[in-house]
Amino acid sequence: MTDVEAGLLPIGGAALASDPRVLAAAQAIGARNGVDYTNDAAVSALLAERRDVAHKALHRPLAYLSGLLMAAAVVWGVVALQVPSLDRRTAVAAGPVLIVAIAMYVQVRKGWKRELTHPALAGYRELLGVAMAHGLPLAHVPPWLEGRPDYDASANGPGKRKGATPIPSYPKVDTPAAPAPTSTPTAYAPAPVAVPPKPPAVAEYERIADTGGWHDEAGCLLIIAGAVGAGWAWSETEPIGYGALALIPLAIIVWLAGRNQGGEKARLRAEATEYVRAIAAAQAAGAQVPELSPQLQKLLHGTYAP
Repeated sequence: MTDVEAGLLPIGGAALASDPRVLAAAQAIGARNGVDYTNDAAVSALLAERRDVAHKALHRPLAYLSGLLMAAAVVWGVVALQVPSLDRRTAVAAGPVLIVAIAMYVQVRKGWKRELTHPALAGYRELLGVAMAHGLPLAHVPPWLEGRPDYDASANGPGKRKGATPIPSYPKVDTPAAPAPTSTPTAYAPAPVAVPPKPPAVAEYERIADTGGWHDEAGCLLIIAGAVGAGWAWSETEPIGYGALALIPLAIIVWLAGRNQGGEKARLRAEATEYVRAIAAAQAAGAQVPELSPQLQKLLHGTYAP
């Protein structure tokens, strides 16, 4: 979990309290599970603790042992079938090892899912589903909370790619009409907290975040093509083949373009990170923040390499 993700909840307590029906649901679900879901600090601590527990359950020694046994069983069977001097019964003997490995892996998955279905987490997912049904947006949904891989940040939320423990989906609830203003306004009504506007640099980051990444491969292919062409020209005494050497400067140009693009993306990534930090600060101050774009969610969950 990145430090920014730890500071930005799917939805803040102030947003939950903005709708009396959602607040009542939060209080009822919280009372059932012994958690105050309107307390942002308590929810942050809960998510951090349960994510750590679920991660350890999925990556315990038994998981690595099952993987090693699976690989050993497959290699054992393939080698036994390829070596004529070995009896085929030797390959069949890998079957029990593979069965044991699969059984171990199943136990690991069961333990991992048991941690994800902890009552406090199940209640939180239930509350998120209720909030969405009442039209309250979720800033993001951590992939691990729905039992999805960490790299699967673009498939955020119910109705998209399902994980082992998805957020439940409920029918949409009609939003009640706002009450008419009274002639005597509340004297001490708190001023609404503004959500920081999205800077142009962040919008540009969202535009280019998923582009590029091919320059190194293209440059290597151009170098290889130039070397092969020059080698053919030398071996066949065909001077025209030496023209392929022109691909080498082109490869350098491609590499430089990739380097410049990488530097620009790094600069914009820093701007986007600061914007997400500002969104998290606004949420902590009581703002109802909008859903982040897929590019910002990937940045938030650490799935874009620096």
